[in-house]
Amino acid sequence: MGLFSALRVSASGLTAQRTRLDTIASNLANATTTRTPEGGPYRRREVVFTPQAEGAEPGAESGVTVTEIREDARQPQMVYDPAHPDANPDGYVAMPNVSVLEEMVDLISASRAYEANVTAMNVEKGMMQKALDIGRG
Repeated sequence: MGLFSALRVSASGLTAQRTRLDTIASNLANATTTRTPEGGPYRRREVVFTPQAEGAEPGAESGVTVTEIREDARQPQMVYDPAHPDANPDGYVAMPNVSVLEEMVDLISASRAYEANVTAMNVEKGMMQKALDIGRG
């Protein structure tokens, strides 16, 4: 692994986790949205990461990339609320398939992963600074 490889790995992780945090924020913001331009309730979105391969060495990964932001396949929740403007004739409303609890757990996980990548970058910068200090001495 080269001198700047660790920084590239951490930077890719920061970018990926930032996308994940943005997606989680969107899910939370739309947890009660029953109408979308596509029709029907908001559908939860999730981020898909793929490892990046560096060089020709098999198994030599150097970070991650966001390959897709896809909709969750789970069905909307049907909630009985006959007074809601989007209620069907039986009084049920199709609500988004967003679990606030699940999103909060994902939010904490993404935040911790982001922090870990920042810490790794700071350690790498410190090692580079020490190497420069040794060269000056």
